[in-house]
Amino acid sequence: QVQLVESGGGLVQAGGSLRLSCAASGIIFRIDAMYWYRQTPGKQREWVASITSGGSTNYADSVKGRFTISRDNAENTVYLQMNSLRPEDTAVYYCKSDVRTTQTPYFAKNYWGKGTLVTVSS
Repeated sequence: QVQLVESGGGLVQAGGSLRLSCAASGIIFRIDAMYWYRQTPGKQREWVASITSGGSTNYADSVKGRFTISRDNAENTVYLQMNSLRPEDTAVYYCKSDVRTTQTPYFAKNYWGKGTLVTVSS
């Protein structure tokens, strides 16, 4: 019904930048909040940043001041601009969206992408 596809991951040196994208497609009526999470092997998936439909943003302390989340509502896409990257930012990054479909326009359901790998070398 709804698919989320992340892109933009890759290998970057410490101090460098990457921009992740996550495009949602399918029977979308409206997307409420959109999120970025990340996960490293053996650890729980952790929340990185979120943005409401109105553009209000929140960040984990570990990325505040370095990462910026934004969205294009017309394109159903969320972005994560990552600057001043550190080796500890290495992880698989996942996007999540609270989506109201055309079948359930009054109820939002969580959808996840499959992730994109970010590797930061020291």
